[in-house]
Amino acid sequence: MVRVELGVAETNVMKAIAQATGRSLDKIKSDATAAGDLGIVAESSRSTQKTLFQPPPLTVQAVFNKLKEVAGMTGSSSHSKKISMITSLLVACKYSEARYLARSLLGKLRIGLAEQSLLQAIAQACFHTPPEQDRSEWPPKKLDCGKKYSPEALKAKYEEEAYKDADEAEIKVQVCIFAFDLIYLNGESLIKKPLIERRELLREHFQAVTGEFVFATSLDTDSMEEVQEFLEESVKGNCEGLMVKTLDEKASYELAKRSQKWLKLKKDYMDSGGDSLDLVVIGGFNGKGKRTGTYGGFLLACYDPDEEAYQTICKLGTGFSDDDLQKHTESLKPHIIPNPKSYYRFNTQLTPDHWFDAVQVWEVKCADLSLSPVHTAAEGMADPQRGISLRFPRFIRLRDDKKIEDATTASQVADMYKSQEVVKNSTDKKKGVDDDDDFY
Repeated sequence: MVRVELGVAETNVMKAIAQATGRSLDKIKSDATAAGDLGIVAESSRSTQKTLFQPPPLTVQAVFNKLKEVAGMTGSSSHSKKISMITSLLVACKYSEARYLARSLLGKLRIGLAEQSLLQAIAQACFHTPPEQDRSEWPPKKLDCGKKYSPEALKAKYEEEAYKDADEAEIKVQVCIFAFDLIYLNGESLIKKPLIERRELLREHFQAVTGEFVFATSLDTDSMEEVQEFLEESVKGNCEGLMVKTLDEKASYELAKRSQKWLKLKKDYMDSGGDSLDLVVIGGFNGKGKRTGTYGGFLLACYDPDEEAYQTICKLGTGFSDDDLQKHTESLKPHIIPNPKSYYRFNTQLTPDHWFDAVQVWEVKCADLSLSPVHTAAEGMADPQRGISLRFPRFIRLRDDKKIEDATTASQVADMYKSQEVVKNSTDKKKGVDDDDDFY
């Protein structure tokens, strides 16, 4: 592999952005210093110049060819020619294309992908897609669905147990292993074998022992209706959801990486699943990395009408597009206040970089609600000393049709927590309602 250096300085990219957008070079430099990312500056800059003809959309091949030309330019006039060619590319950019073009020119993509990882991925892709491969068998016809066991079920059951100075002889909790795959057996790696073969070997060479070692519950199916029913059964059984896997075709094991061969299916991923709340934004945390220059996270609260107070319930940082973060940052900055309001109930461990006046209501969806030693939502309503927080919260939309007093209340949060299957089952067991095997 021959490494080709583009030889483009940051100043030249700034000049090209200025020429492509009609903004001054000084303003581009100022924005780049504030944002810490010239790619974001390129994307957020809007052209004020009119073009007689709309440039054609960018293609990978066209951009690659242009960049090769830029890299090969030499001579006394190459400096201005490079800027002119980069300018023409930037003029044709749409949406986030300018961000990644600028980053590519500087050799700083900021996507968390190392060169070696990319080379390995290309090699695997070539190996698994030979020219004569028959593509008619994709997507796979049959899937394996396994229950995704929830740590919340265990925590809810044993959260009151003591942990300090424990002696092994005193441990009375029965630990049970749920085996679902086998990737190494008798000195042989099995990762290239399909899941259906690995699972057969697992059950052939291991013996289930009730309460100690069992095989994870699974369902082999090609029906979406059966997947939906199994998901509902899984959630009712205190599991987080399902792990859906390719079974016999393209079903090798991918080590230490995410893959489309394994997909997580949780109740909050479904339109009808998960809990949705309307929460008030009371704080913002400065973004880092690609979120430099905007807020990277927000402190949200529910409303307690009895105390007329806002109680924190989660720190939210997912569900936002780059445009969302930019818009929220701009809309909330006018509402920054130097200190939290006297009616903000929060833990000092979660002090944001900026406090906001309570002016916006956001719809937020989560996987579950759990007890929290840090958040103050519904404190004392579900537990004498702890509040309630959201697990895996994500932003859905701005509720500009709601007043802040219409936000989800503390009592509603407590009711939502208590209505969860895992909590109801735990409560029933404490009351002696359910006599099922404690080790399951």
